[in-house]
Amino acid sequence: MPASERTVERPNGEAGTLSERAASLLEQDILAGRLAPGSRLGIVDLVQRYEIGATPLREGLSRLMSRGLIVGIGQRGFRVAEVSREDLADITCMRTAVEKEAIRLAIIHGNDAWEAGIVSALHQMRRHIERTGNEFREGAADFDRLHKGFHTALLAACGSGRMLGAHSELYDQAYRYRRVMMRGIDSGAEFIRSHQMLADRVLARDVEGAQKMLEAHLHSTINFVYPPASESNR
Repeated sequence: MPASERTVERPNGEAGTLSERAASLLEQDILAGRLAPGSRLGIVDLVQRYEIGATPLREGLSRLMSRGLIVGIGQRGFRVAEVSREDLADITCMRTAVEKEAIRLAIIHGNDAWEAGIVSALHQMRRHIERTGNEFREGAADFDRLHKGFHTALLAACGSGRMLGAHSELYDQAYRYRRVMMRGIDSGAEFIRSHQMLADRVLARDVEGAQKMLEAHLHSTINFVYPPASESNR
């Protein structure tokens, strides 16, 4: 698909610089699996693919290197970061550390508007799944936005922009793994139930209970994608 036909979503709705556009297009293709893990990213090929000059493409690649989606290969250019159990374990460890503290602070400081945001985010996700039945999946723009929006709403009152920024980046880094897990979910009702239970713990202002449930929720991806040896050998 030519770059001119792609939609680049940005939080502030502005067109952004060419390097930002290049980073956004690359990120979309990596997360959607159109650029496979480990695949080489040649500048000439990318110029043709996205119809963007070599300099802003290199800048865009550098942006994604800092986010862990792309790695440099010495003087030979760039490639898409590999996926592995170790990588997902590292992402999960960082998400757990950041989000458990963020949820604690949000529960302490959250007001009625924060609670309403959680309820609204859950309702929107539920309605989307009701409309799409069990066909909902990561990779559909509407579902991706609503799913991330719910998890962000839980933490929104933490009072730390850096924590929220770390949550957003780590959430996106786990996306490629989460898509694998989502293929195994065949019940929209069960998916919503697990998120409803998490929301209920948070809204009950149960810090310890919410932290434990959130940790289990975050670890569900790695447990599904890379099950323990005792389970995978059954």
